[in-house]
Amino acid sequence: MGGKSRYAGVVLALFAAFVLVCGTWYLARTTAPEPFQVSSVRRPPAEEVSDEPAVEGEVYPDSLLPGEVININTADAYDLQRLPGIGEKRAGDIVAYREEHGPFSSVDGLTEVSGIGPGILEGLREYVTAG
Repeated sequence: MGGKSRYAGVVLALFAAFVLVCGTWYLARTTAPEPFQVSSVRRPPAEEVSDEPAVEGEVYPDSLLPGEVININTADAYDLQRLPGIGEKRAGDIVAYREEHGPFSSVDGLTEVSGIGPGILEGLREYVTAG
């Protein structure tokens, strides 16, 4: 009675094979290189952040950054030119209108500016705010 039956040996061998397969699968999944994504945000060090006007020679982006929204009531002509469909003249017209009539109450107020119609306004809607 001290020995194992042939049936018990087969069951034990199958169990050992199952554990070996599962262990191998687990190790392969945890050690396999996965595709990685790199996302970075460039933030200036705390000592470089200031409310002073930009120094001459400082580099600005020529177009909007992903997810960037420009406030039409506070943006200067340079930032307004970064908007799609807004060139130097329209940016100047927006600033002049804002100085003459005060801040825009909504984005729709841009249609009051010379050269900005409903088509251009629709192209700007997702990139600007009046708040």
